[in-house]
Amino acid sequence: MPIHEEGARRLRCVLPFEAAAQELHQLRKEVKRTLDRWGVRGLTDEAELIATELMTNVIKHVGEGASASLVLEVRGDRLRVEAHDESRAVPTLSAVCGEAECGRGLHLLASLCEEWGTLLTEGGKAVWCELSTEPARHCMRVRRAALVLAEYRRVAGASSALTPTFAVLEESVTDVITDLLHWLQAQGGDPDETLGRARMHFEAEADVA
Repeated sequence: MPIHEEGARRLRCVLPFEAAAQELHQLRKEVKRTLDRWGVRGLTDEAELIATELMTNVIKHVGEGASASLVLEVRGDRLRVEAHDESRAVPTLSAVCGEAECGRGLHLLASLCEEWGTLLTEGGKAVWCELSTEPARHCMRVRRAALVLAEYRRVAGASSALTPTFAVLEESVTDVITDLLHWLQAQGGDPDETLGRARMHFEAEADVA
């Protein structure tokens, strides 16, 4: 049962769960319900994704059926998401993954969040991450774009050994857009019309931000 602490200076919810795949859907529903209640709807998609990744890591690395809890808390202009479990083994973000799923969840957290980390507790550990609540829509688009760009560079065979410069990333953005236009044209779409709509959406949202 969710445990809520709500007051003038505190919004906090503890969601106990069992580390099992069948619990994922219910956990995401509770995350959405809580953020709707707090009026932080703009971060629902990201928070649900983060909750899923954190819970999946507990299942994989602590064990099926392990007792755990997810904590949601609004701290100033940040939404903090924490996954608590009974293991004291601290996860690390590997620079290079030999296996397909190695470190996937942690790399995703690093891409989505403003900050993330781990801390040891009396009963085990907590993996936490924080999302900015302002401006939620703009941050969401920027983080989604960062994920798309990172995956595109991986598929294109770009080296992950060095941090790319802005000029390199800017060129990759151009390549992504070019490939999407080729795909659109192959499907019978109109690249010019789509670019025009995208520009209109970007300018409208930039004015709001």
